Amino acid sequence: MRIVEVTPYNEQWVSLFEEEAEKLKKVFGPEIIHIHHIGSTSVKGLKAKPIIDIMPVVKNISLIDKFNKEMEALGYEPKGENGISGRRYFKKGGDSRTHHIHIYEFKNPHIKRHLAFRDYLRAHPDAVKKYGNLKEVLSNRYPFDIQSYIKGKEHLAIEIEQKAMAWYQSLTSINELSQ
Repeated sequence: MRIVEVTPYNEQWVSLFEEEAEKLKKVFGPEIIHIHHIGSTSVKGLKAKPIIDIMPVVKNISLIDKFNKEMEALGYEPKGENGISGRRYFKKGGDSRTHHIHIYEFKNPHIKRHLAFRDYLRAHPDAVKKYGNLKEVLSNRYPFDIQSYIKGKEHLAIEIEQKAMAWYQSLTSINELSQ
């Protein structure tokens, strides 16, 4: 049974990401364009489930399934698109998950969404506190019900994502004007 546990931010999450990113670079080689640390463990100070979310950006998503055996050798379970078209998803650790890998081909709009959400939280400590506190309350209320935990934070996550996308777009516009 999967337990919903939210913990205080852990400085080790950055090094756990870096270690796994190096392994992924060896598996996917030149297909990798960039590897991003995303999700709650990528935001300093944010309470989170201790699962490292990693987003490799690749040249050609259709080639990624050829690496399933190598990913299995690293302990990952290939899940295909897993409900999101154009993504390849891998999870590690079974019910005691340690890592989620979300692979997208460059220019996929989900890349911008993930980065905007992460960067918005990094720049807005009030949102970090509100989001982290809600996640902690929900994990205590639903320790054995991941679906209720996810549903409970959905409204706030959507609200943050909408603000993040507008914020990210304004930053992009400012950067384009200054070039």
